[in-house]
Amino acid sequence: MTESTRLSLHVPEPAVRPGDQPDFSNVSIPRAGSVPRPEIDAAAETMRELAYSIIRVLNQEGEAVGPWAGLLSDEELLAGLRHMMLLRAFDARMLMAQRQGKTSFYMQHLGEEAVSCAFRKALSRGDMNFPTYRQAGLLIADDYPLVTMMNQIFSNEADPLHGRQMPVLHSSKAHGFFTVSGNLATQFVQAVGWAMASAIKGDTKIAAAWIGDGSTAESDFHSALVFASTYKAPVVLNVVNNQWAISTFQGIARGGSGTFAARGLGFGIPALRVDGNDYLAVHAVARWAVKRARRNLGPTLVEYVTYRVGGHSTSDDPSAYRPKTESEAWPLGDPILRLKKHLIVRGVWSEERHVQAEAEIMDEVIKAQKEAESHGTLHAGGKPPLRDIFEGVYAEIPPHLQRQRKMAGC
Repeated sequence: MTESTRLSLHVPEPAVRPGDQPDFSNVSIPRAGSVPRPEIDAAAETMRELAYSIIRVLNQEGEAVGPWAGLLSDEELLAGLRHMMLLRAFDARMLMAQRQGKTSFYMQHLGEEAVSCAFRKALSRGDMNFPTYRQAGLLIADDYPLVTMMNQIFSNEADPLHGRQMPVLHSSKAHGFFTVSGNLATQFVQAVGWAMASAIKGDTKIAAAWIGDGSTAESDFHSALVFASTYKAPVVLNVVNNQWAISTFQGIARGGSGTFAARGLGFGIPALRVDGNDYLAVHAVARWAVKRARRNLGPTLVEYVTYRVGGHSTSDDPSAYRPKTESEAWPLGDPILRLKKHLIVRGVWSEERHVQAEAEIMDEVIKAQKEAESHGTLHAGGKPPLRDIFEGVYAEIPPHLQRQRKMAGC
């Protein structure tokens, strides 16, 4: 009888635990401007290295350098800074509102503002996003009304979804924001299907799919890549790698692929990694991928390397699974502070104007909140009519729901 080795499993572990010293030495960060920019029609096999590097534009001095720079004007950059600041102020007020019992639930975007705010400016009217719950910047950057967003979060009488969705699961066809699904990964394959339908109709609109690092372990992610690569669907496949899937570190979902972007290589899909805290880099990569889709060159998989500074949601305590100072050690910094520094270097912004803008934006958010609260909050004021729970599912309400509606007195 031959001697055999006893089998065992490898379970990935995060580098540090609560109480340990934060360590991001495993995150290889290339010099800003050092990653090449392929031609729009370049073949996937010619850019394999982009799935393992990180595209960056802003250097430590706040300068925009390299082949991905120079695509945005001062006015566009100032608007981008304002959008990120507005999203952060919005988050702060809604988080406070949840703590005050005005809504049941909230999810912040703290540290990830550049990803959705910059991406939205690369799209055209009519394009459709299939987002997760952490892409409200797509709405903010498209001037979606703050009051309407808050009404949905408060589930009040003016809630555009009539109280039939969890807070932060927004929906707006006019703003290219498909209804958020609380069951993540479903939207990835839906986006590919929408893009395929657009192509079948001979339309000009593309789709953008969004998913977090943890949800890439779901089968829907892989199904989406199969269909997108097979039919060259006009879609941008976005993976937001903020290092944590609730309390599970990103290494579990990534497995042995090295990077999330690298998973696209096996499907023949161009795959890029970008500094998700660099507004200029995010926009440049988004515009590149959007152009590919619109020119019938097929899908692109983009991984945004960023960091979730806050908890997963208001139901989460991140101090239970990661060091409290970990966000301070994150090597790619704060997206708002980085763009602010760049604009100061360009001579179109200043510390004084930034402080003033923070105050003005917070006043704007507070004013919107007061208006939204006048329509009701979780425990006070107006609520959507009870009859609304029976609407919007069937073209003709079936008998059993008619009976239930009658019993409810509506």
